[in-house]
Amino acid sequence: MIDMLGIDIGGTFTDFVLVRDGRITIFKRLSSPDDPARALLDGVAAIGAPSLVVHGTTVATNALLERRGAATALITTTGFADVLEIGRGERRALYDLALRHMPPLVPRAWRLEIAGRRAADGSELEPIPPTALATLLEQLQALPIESLAICLLHSDTDPAHERTITHLLHHALPHLAISAAHAIAAEPREYERTSTTVVNAYLVPLLDRYIARLSTALGACGVDALRIMGSDGGTMGPATARALPARATLSGPAGGLVAAHHLARRAGFRRIISLDMGGTSTDVAWCADDLPRSAASAVGGLPVSLPSLDIHTVGAGGGSLARIDAGGSLRVGPESAGADPGPACHGRGTRPTVTDANLLLGRLQPDDFLGGALRLDPARAAAAFAPLVAALGGAPDDAHALRRAALGVIRVADAAMERAIRQMTIERGEDPRDATLVAFGGAGPLHAAALAAALHIPRVLVPRHPGVLSALGMVLADVTRDAAVTILRLITRLDAAEVTWQIAQLAPPLRLALIADGVAESAISFAAELDLRYQGQSYELATPLPLDAQLGIDESALQHAVARFHRLHEQRYGHRRDDDHPLELVTLRLRARAAQPDVPIAAHPPHSAQLPPPARIVHAVLDPAGGEPVAVPVYQRDTLGAGAQITGGAIVVQLDATTIIPAGWLAQVDAEHNLVLWRATTAPTPARHAPADAER
Repeated sequence: MIDMLGIDIGGTFTDFVLVRDGRITIFKRLSSPDDPARALLDGVAAIGAPSLVVHGTTVATNALLERRGAATALITTTGFADVLEIGRGERRALYDLALRHMPPLVPRAWRLEIAGRRAADGSELEPIPPTALATLLEQLQALPIESLAICLLHSDTDPAHERTITHLLHHALPHLAISAAHAIAAEPREYERTSTTVVNAYLVPLLDRYIARLSTALGACGVDALRIMGSDGGTMGPATARALPARATLSGPAGGLVAAHHLARRAGFRRIISLDMGGTSTDVAWCADDLPRSAASAVGGLPVSLPSLDIHTVGAGGGSLARIDAGGSLRVGPESAGADPGPACHGRGTRPTVTDANLLLGRLQPDDFLGGALRLDPARAAAAFAPLVAALGGAPDDAHALRRAALGVIRVADAAMERAIRQMTIERGEDPRDATLVAFGGAGPLHAAALAAALHIPRVLVPRHPGVLSALGMVLADVTRDAAVTILRLITRLDAAEVTWQIAQLAPPLRLALIADGVAESAISFAAELDLRYQGQSYELATPLPLDAQLGIDESALQHAVARFHRLHEQRYGHRRDDDHPLELVTLRLRARAAQPDVPIAAHPPHSAQLPPPARIVHAVLDPAGGEPVAVPVYQRDTLGAGAQITGGAIVVQLDATTIIPAGWLAQVDAEHNLVLWRATTAPTPARHAPADAER
């Protein structure tokens, strides 16, 4: 019997999803920013210890954003100590002549160089002098550091020099946490590989202490096992997470996308746009058939060349602060009120947020937030908005001016999310008019219909438990591990036997890593990808490579990958080269996974398809375009059974979220207990549309 607890620590709330005895239970607690583990452990104690906890942590992300990781040094090849500062020469703000970049994680004095060098093909140009190793050891002993990154030139093609240094320092300086590039990110591009290795080293001591403390505390509560959510949409055991904390920099958003993809497929929708609007930010992703994976990501401007889900984040969440900038324009985010003090209506904040705006417009109901556990304060929200109203030329006691300011905040936040969706769809050649918007997070269902209308997205799917979907995704996620090897050869000079041999070298360590994470060997499967590019290009496209049952390939598999690359290139960039144009294989990737058993997706669903009477009638402004408040019914989500249909405008409330159904929209509870919204005048019912979408 499954007994699992998924836990997602967000900027405002910590979410819990418990699967026990075939049933699902959800609850939320305010996060504890000063000690993220406190809210987690309090929740575990309150609900009763499960046998397995799967945790999405923000410790790594916050440490990078706030620059409060471990004191870290870097060892690199002579002449390459400034790679971290040189970077790619990109200008994040093209016209800002006073733009200042964040300083590197490793100060210049702690970036040490060592002689010895390898060529791009891995051959040795210059051995490491024995005296250089002794000098390096003396330099490190004089530094006040607790972590060390080692990244030598071209160590992705031959890590022999790196291994020599790592072996020496492990024995000579056992107190240092050492991250070597060949074991972290064995991929080309010096800056990205160096950055990834440094990020990992910078996080290792912090995550090591956090996970050690958490494992001990959970064990004392009776929890048998702990897993950590990774950025790639899979989970890992504590040992892996402590050694590779850079894999966990985007663990929360990854959990949400895993659950959105899983639930949408069960509902018959394969082309989706995920909209995860939480307290601090909104995460957007495009998903067609499979989870969208990327070979790299970035956190706080720092490249991380490790597999991750392809998610775009903008600073627009329920707690995002509204202000007037120096030019007199209304801005929302990226600064957030967080959990402490939180939005003004929560009782401690004093500055206006998106949540306060939704409350002032009647879109949020004071007594329905968190199932009534936290009553929202409209008067405090109005007081927080008073300076903003005045700055916009209104009187503080003018109800119309207050609504106008609140609507302005909603529209600015919506515009930021609309841009994010456009960036992930239209700018990549995907058509949002042929997709389903999956809205979740505590605030996602509040804004989803307006975004769908603006982008002509025909449907919105609101899962049964939208406010805790990231935590649910952690329960659903596979256990995973990835490896890569640099090849850098024309594909015409590569035969299937060599690729099969490379896969055979990568697979055993991955299998052992998953077994160490508690997975049965029989549950492990593998998938391969080739990073391909046209000769002369600088960047690659990940292209699936079909494997046989013995993890081998034949020449037809290579040709299949080549044909797939041409199609992917045309889809992404709008053009392709001739079939005989030389293709270059840069990296071979292998992914090991162990699928988790399926879990129930709804807690105690009602069985009646008849729409119950509304809980009450309230006055609210549902359309961000404006207007006076109108009377709208409020329905309790827990009373809606499969088949129940609602005509907008209406509001649906539940413990973890509120859904807005604007006028001109219909909503129906489907067989999976999702709430599916569509335009009443233009779109077919979800039941009629789902099979067509499923065939794509």
